[in-house]
Amino acid sequence: MGKTVAIFNQKGGVGKTTTCVNMAAALGAKGKKTLLVDVDPQGNSTSGVGIDKSDVEYSTYDILINNVSARAIMVETEFKNLWILPSNMNLAGAELELAELDHRNKALKKALATLVMEFDYIIIDCPPSLGLLSINALVAADTLIVPLQCEYYALEGLSQLVSTVRTIKQHYNEHLELEGVLFTMYDSRLKLTQQVIDEVNKYFPNKAYKTMIPRSVKIAEAPSFGEPVIYYEKYSKPSFAYKKFVDEFLKANK
Repeated sequence: MGKTVAIFNQKGGVGKTTTCVNMAAALGAKGKKTLLVDVDPQGNSTSGVGIDKSDVEYSTYDILINNVSARAIMVETEFKNLWILPSNMNLAGAELELAELDHRNKALKKALATLVMEFDYIIIDCPPSLGLLSINALVAADTLIVPLQCEYYALEGLSQLVSTVRTIKQHYNEHLELEGVLFTMYDSRLKLTQQVIDEVNKYFPNKAYKTMIPRSVKIAEAPSFGEPVIYYEKYSKPSFAYKKFVDEFLKANK
């Protein structure tokens, strides 16, 4: 049975979608059959693997609300061993519609149940908020990875994040565990960077990945070409960093 990992941080702008896309692509490149699930209405993971959101007829909205099977909307990307359940703007209205359903918190888990046996890893891109879409992702997941920007404001959301995960475990998914914390937008020249790292290690002892993702213009450029940075600029620092992070992730999951 495959492992389902949610990439979640209720704070925006922390490199969540970039991490989703590149982690999924790097897992695929390592020979792991990987499914990327985009439950963010912005659909940046979808466009990040070269799929035009305006061409998406059926999206994760349809598997959550209209009982369309996940396999029916699954798209094989041009990247090795990587498939996606795409998103489009229809998903923006899903929160309100989910609220009226009896299985409002487990709709995604139910939809993915038929695919868990087919993939080595399922990576879920969550919205940057704690609404029903994020709750669905965390209920469907075995573990979560928290991308964390190496800046002061990132620390302010940590206690809220811990509280959120505790609530999900208590009420919806007792098996949910923190896989790890991934530092993004890393700049070793800044004193604040080390302060953030030290503070996170107090909150999450032994949970921070040794690999850190550096700031890079290549990360910003890659989505406009519809490619993960590990394909767009394979010899760049962020490309090497994401590959190293995935090696670290796989080693921990042996």
